[in-house]
Amino acid sequence: MSFRPSRRAKRLSITAAVVVAVAAFNGPALYRFGSEQYHEYKINRQEYKAENGKWDFLDVPTDKKINTIHSALLHTGKVLLIAGSGNNQKNFDAGKFESVLWDPKANTYKMIPTPKDMFCSGHTQLGDGKLLVAGGTKRYEKLDGDVTKAGGLMVVHNENPDKPITLPAGTVFKGKKSGKTFVSKDPVLVEKAKKVFATTGPNKGKFLRTEAGLGRTYVEAQQSGKQYETGTQDNYAIPSLTGKNAQNTYGVAEKLALDKKDFQGIREAYEFDPVAEKYVAVDPMNEARWYPSLTTLKDGKVLATSGLDDIGQIVPGKDEIYDPKTKAWKYTGFERRLPTYPSLFLLNTGKLLYTGSNAGYGPADVGRDPGIWDLSDNSFKKVPGMSDPDQLETSASVMLPPAQAQKFMVIGGGGVGESEKSSEKTRLVDASEANPTFKDGPSLAKGTRYPSASLLPDDTVLVSGGSEDYRGRSDSNIKEARIYDPKTNKFKQVADPNVGRNYHSSTVLLPDGRVMSAGSDSLFSDKANTRPGVFEQRIEIYTPPYLYRDSRPKLNDGPKELKRGGTGTFTSQHASSIKTAKLMRPSTVTHMTDMDQRSISLEFKKTADGITVTVPKNRALVPSGYYMLFVTDDQGTPSEAVWVDVQ
Repeated sequence: MSFRPSRRAKRLSITAAVVVAVAAFNGPALYRFGSEQYHEYKINRQEYKAENGKWDFLDVPTDKKINTIHSALLHTGKVLLIAGSGNNQKNFDAGKFESVLWDPKANTYKMIPTPKDMFCSGHTQLGDGKLLVAGGTKRYEKLDGDVTKAGGLMVVHNENPDKPITLPAGTVFKGKKSGKTFVSKDPVLVEKAKKVFATTGPNKGKFLRTEAGLGRTYVEAQQSGKQYETGTQDNYAIPSLTGKNAQNTYGVAEKLALDKKDFQGIREAYEFDPVAEKYVAVDPMNEARWYPSLTTLKDGKVLATSGLDDIGQIVPGKDEIYDPKTKAWKYTGFERRLPTYPSLFLLNTGKLLYTGSNAGYGPADVGRDPGIWDLSDNSFKKVPGMSDPDQLETSASVMLPPAQAQKFMVIGGGGVGESEKSSEKTRLVDASEANPTFKDGPSLAKGTRYPSASLLPDDTVLVSGGSEDYRGRSDSNIKEARIYDPKTNKFKQVADPNVGRNYHSSTVLLPDGRVMSAGSDSLFSDKANTRPGVFEQRIEIYTPPYLYRDSRPKLNDGPKELKRGGTGTFTSQHASSIKTAKLMRPSTVTHMTDMDQRSISLEFKKTADGITVTVPKNRALVPSGYYMLFVTDDQGTPSEAVWVDVQ
């Protein structure tokens, strides 16, 4: 029997022949056109999507497009996108701070009044379903050449042991050696001096000395110009003070110069209420923080670490804890010096794993080693074996599914600062071992800074985006995506995203099993690095291969609340095919940092018309809060999530 092609097959073959023939006569442009047409045809075939998934752009209204710096999934199913000033100093100077609430189901967008510049803040999910957002931007950095007034840190001393003193913004400091004057930019509280007494020996209880109380403030010269710089340390009198205050209170500053001035942080903190859809102010932090990490602890309190302070210097430890019940912050009483946005994960033991991943600021030789931190005694046990240990900046870290296994992956990364170095390594560690050690996992295709990593409900991990060089420099964005399977320890390349994403990008798993990808802040827009970059405001949605199968399981009626150690029964007409059940904590992500997401495997029993799941008892494994409950069938296809409140 002879083969007779269909009309459609004839039409496709004729089209292909025409494209090839025209390309031969008309050169590369039409050939590229033909290739693009074929590419579109290829990626839209059902077979291709079922194997590789598909990326599509969201149709975001023009007036709702913002520079997405932070992304958080809320228990209402909506996604909070936070720009603040969006790394745009014009917005900052104008007091234009933005947030947008996107509803994936209705595909609607709502502008949210944003009270402070939350650009480069920290955030985490709270046990009651609210989102804690703390820190942000007080002042943008000024690069060498842009600084017109000499300035820097002034340490104010108070030698009066009887009372503290507050100096208002605008206080003048006059150098005793140089005679040069500087003005404070902010008010400063200077603690009273401390009397020191002998504690041992024959002179026990005898007064020994007075230690001055200290305060810090940022100062600038009153006039512009290099002639107002100072070359050495100097003591500074405060002309506005009189009498004993003038004798007891003075400033000390190192070199005050026209060099680069880093970003400065703020103390303000807010809870975002997903139901009321608004920010609610809570007590400010004790320390100003820009680029801080917020980590939810076993008891539901939140640890704040690192960040740049109100002087633009990295916070020297001074970690503090937020209590959601009192809405207030308290110092922990100990210090752990870490670079900014350190990745700290809550372990089943209640201790914290610091993977070494971070987003930038801080000395290259301080706080870079991974380790396990026990907050009960402030001990820190280093975890050895990390490959490319000098390239953990701008790497991503993720707790692999299931969370019970306590296995973690560190993905890519680059050298400190604006380094050209980037790592193609992934590193794996089992934190449940008595002496955990990092081992190399499968390599990425190329060195990758700023990769995004999202847990998927079929127990795999989507790794996408990034760039080979600092902030996509030299057109180095990586327009690729891979899915990592912890069971096989292998990557599988899947459909390529439409745009490259590097610094200030994020991905978030949605309740329907898709993944949102937003942001990117390239330094330049051309390979020669001559044209300034433009913030990527387009948002893409990745539909994984599992959503292109014929059917998916569904959960119906069930409890809205679950207790740790308790059970819950959910109806489903697909109970016979259900193979796994899990709780997935919603993401809060910025700068490749997302310590909230975790996937907790659930034991379950099948009933006549559904399943009964059991929640683990361990509070460190299952912190209080809202979770997405997913089930998967015998093909690994996940249901749409059901939201449950676990307490």
